[in-house]
Amino acid sequence: MKLALDVSAVPPQVAGAGRYIVELARRLPERGVATTLVTRRDDVERWATWSPRAQRAPLVPNARIARLVSEAYLLGKSVTARQSDLWHAPHYTMPRRRANPCVVTIHDLTFFTNPEWHERSKVAFFRRAINYSTQHARVLICVSAFSARLLEEIVPVHVPIVVAPLGVELDTFQTDSSGDDALFESHALPRTVPYIFFVGTVEPRKGLDVLLGAFSEVAKEIDDVELWLAGQAGWSTGPIETQIATHPYATRIRRLGFVDDALLPALYRQARAVAYPSRGEGFGLPVLEAMACGAMVVTTAGTVMAEVAGGAAALVPVGDAGALAQSLRDALGSTDDERAARAMRARVRAEIFTWDACLDQHLVAYEQALS
Repeated sequence: MKLALDVSAVPPQVAGAGRYIVELARRLPERGVATTLVTRRDDVERWATWSPRAQRAPLVPNARIARLVSEAYLLGKSVTARQSDLWHAPHYTMPRRRANPCVVTIHDLTFFTNPEWHERSKVAFFRRAINYSTQHARVLICVSAFSARLLEEIVPVHVPIVVAPLGVELDTFQTDSSGDDALFESHALPRTVPYIFFVGTVEPRKGLDVLLGAFSEVAKEIDDVELWLAGQAGWSTGPIETQIATHPYATRIRRLGFVDDALLPALYRQARAVAYPSRGEGFGLPVLEAMACGAMVVTTAGTVMAEVAGGAAALVPVGDAGALAQSLRDALGSTDDERAARAMRARVRAEIFTWDACLDQHLVAYEQALS
């Protein structure tokens, strides 16, 4: 099988959907798929490092508008496309003009269910893109059963859907904490401070406003606890920045910015609680990564994160700062035995979600698209 994989939408700092695309690019050649990565013109080197066994085709313009036009009307008829059996578009959109069958990944349906979580221009664009893909792709991939159900409820689907839950690198995100002290020291982080940890892009849907409200209640009662926030800035960050700056316990909020996989597992492991109060996701990868590290996770009920957690995380209603504060208090006050039991349940649950299993489902989707 010869596959063209469009990796041109992956930003410089990889997270979420970008992590998924990187893992596909790394692993597909190892599974015997002759893979060509369709990259931006200035973005060949990192893909050569990440996926040395794949071919690279730097066809995509760097500017966003030019990139979208190129995808719609040029890439699908390019020499790379014509020399491939199949085109995989892993981020909602697909070529309008194409020489071969196309598989499209749909991550979530929040552009339809909660447009207020996104910039207006993106809502209009991705609604059109998803509607087009559901009618013209040969097969659709959803990264969770939760998203697949929503897709069939919201958008008329005319093609098969394959569910391919995301995975976690279990050798990287694991429970062995023997090197954590050295990592914290090298990053000038205090090792003995109890902290609540959040990682995610700063944007409206992540529930950071709720977490900051909950932290006000917790910090009022527990003198030394801190809130550590990791992740890159998204959009509409102004209200959150104001809330942090004016927070009654602002001096106990630590901003870490983007952190890579060298430090991230240690941050999960050493946290007294990992809070991920997102209002909605396609999968919620931080919940899975934290569970793989044996963390005590608190996330939101009625979401895909609850589906992923499978009883191994504490669940609170979406937007309920009081309930979140109580769950965080419970985690902070847990005994060593309680933490060990929770860590074991979380790790066992996380081990279900592997990138190999995710790749298996992608190969099923590819075969369906070609048959």
